[in-house]
Amino acid sequence: MEFVNTGDGSKTLYHAEVGEHYHSKHGAYQESIHVFLKTGLQYWLEKENKQAAAILEIGFGTGLNFLLSANWAMKNKVGLDYVGIEAYPLEKDLLIQSGYDSYIANELWTAFTQEYETAQQGKTPITEHILLKIAVQKVMDFQTDQKFDVIYFDAFAEIHQPEMWTAETLSHVVQFLNPGGVFVTYAITGNLKRAMKALGFSIEKAAGAPGKREMLRATKL
Repeated sequence: MEFVNTGDGSKTLYHAEVGEHYHSKHGAYQESIHVFLKTGLQYWLEKENKQAAAILEIGFGTGLNFLLSANWAMKNKVGLDYVGIEAYPLEKDLLIQSGYDSYIANELWTAFTQEYETAQQGKTPITEHILLKIAVQKVMDFQTDQKFDVIYFDAFAEIHQPEMWTAETLSHVVQFLNPGGVFVTYAITGNLKRAMKALGFSIEKAAGAPGKREMLRATKL
């Protein structure tokens, strides 16, 4: 696996075995900010008038979604309790090649790289108000008593990883979401919309990140 440049100058990882990039080739940074931070976390915080949130990410990958959300949270004095599910965590030496340190505060990058492996063992303070846990297991094996406010669903595309987009997998994932919680993903398909409606969600078509016209935001009723 190697990092490659995307349309906005940021890097993403190309997984040759899967045949897909971890983030949009049109712009990894722009996609993460638009789909997950703005349409997910910021939307939920404003809707609920909160200053803290618990986030569950499906597909922690390179950590970009966590880093950009955590960097924004630091600047805005927002607390984050962040759990990312990742069956195959990347080696720290590979992550360091991402160049993501140029998008976030030095103290956050230092703490993340120092605590990355520790976070794979359990919930770990990254800053005073930000906790990170990387659950090293397949999504269907993940269990917790914790409930979350926002789900970042960032699995590989359905064409490459169809098992992640089934009604069974989605049902398993959304059981961990609080009522009023928000599920966001870069994709939007008829099957996905029908599955989420059947699981008791209200569905919105939101504007997509560069390279995609639309994306899905769903709110648990």
